[in-house]
Amino acid sequence: MAPLAEHRTGLPLWHPASLIAYWFGAGLIRVAPGTWGSLAALPCAWLIAEGFGQLGLLIAAALLFPAGCWAAGRVGHASGVADDGAIVVDEVVGQWLTLTVAPLNPLAYLIGFLLFRLFDIAKPWPVGWADRRLHGGFGVMADDVLAGVYAALALFIFLDAGALLIGR
Repeated sequence: MAPLAEHRTGLPLWHPASLIAYWFGAGLIRVAPGTWGSLAALPCAWLIAEGFGQLGLLIAAALLFPAGCWAAGRVGHASGVADDGAIVVDEVVGQWLTLTVAPLNPLAYLIGFLLFRLFDIAKPWPVGWADRRLHGGFGVMADDVLAGVYAALALFIFLDAGALLIGR
């Protein structure tokens, strides 16, 4: 019998599509894989933003998006489950997009994390529409990109309002 992960995914865990789709194993944590994927995105985002700024983080998210579309589509096809909850590269991209407006500050990152999870779970229009109507790897990724845009806007407003309140 094949190992559980290989049986579940249809691909070995070392396959590039598996590594990307499951974000190096974060999505394979059985309880709340999307939350774990979002958490795993935070230190990566911090390192990218520290080295290349917020624009660098936006570019990294833009580069990961097509890789995520490919990986999610490949894993979905191999496993027979188009949008398996263990596929978390979409959360990584959405979380990175959210954090493109955050300063390198642990509290800002925590608020960005919470806002992204809120929009990813609540799925306001058009996030929910994309989740239901778009398919394949692009469909897996699209709703989280939209949730990330909503969360980035909310985080920007929140941080800007906070700056006004403390007189910056």
